[in-house]
Amino acid sequence: GLCCPGRDPACLSTGWRPDGSHGPCYCDQACTRTLDCCHDYAEACPVIPCVVSQWSVWSGCAEPCQTTYRVRRRHVIQEPRNGGEACPPLEERAGCVEYWTEQGTECKQSLIPALITTGGFGKARKKRAASDGNERAGYCVEFQLVAITPGCSHSHHSYTRWMQYLREGHTICVECQHPALDSSSLHCYGDGSGSKKNQLLHWQAVGNPRCQGTWKRIRQLDTCSCPSVHSFLFI
Repeated sequence: GLCCPGRDPACLSTGWRPDGSHGPCYCDQACTRTLDCCHDYAEACPVIPCVVSQWSVWSGCAEPCQTTYRVRRRHVIQEPRNGGEACPPLEERAGCVEYWTEQGTECKQSLIPALITTGGFGKARKKRAASDGNERAGYCVEFQLVAITPGCSHSHHSYTRWMQYLREGHTICVECQHPALDSSSLHCYGDGSGSKKNQLLHWQAVGNPRCQGTWKRIRQLDTCSCPSVHSFLFI
């Protein structure tokens, strides 16, 4: 009738063991591993596994206006006993970004994901802007690609083929032209202006939502001359 938690050599009796031998036998949880339990251990000390509650709803982001995490939790309803299965993790975290402050104002531009497409559309865009009389001086930003999702190489449409040539570690040039150039801020959304040095910024490829990743802003070039390769446009 003894039941002792954990390993306790003092939790001892004398009687029959499951293997048919007679002598000292133990009533602590460790006896199930060392195979020296008393014959009635399973009945006197039934195994009770841990029982936990359902997950709570996800919390909000830990910090607004930066890449951080959100949390969900659950609690223990029944502690394990007599060698029962241990409790699983009681907390989970997931990546999280909120684009609004607690006061309801929009976060600074450096947080907003950049939407990009191939630089091959640049000439047509410039022609349209010139014909409308709306040509504004643009600029370019150099980024170092840090992470790229596998979805960039899994799209086979002709208009998404350019995504297959994105490579982690490469330096790329992204041009900000009218009409992507915001008339009030004179910036393209997601250009990383105001970001800290080496801050990871997010980008997404237009035409394939599975193609996205992170990059680091290197510098802005006011006199824009992106090369013909590794050249892209803000949308």
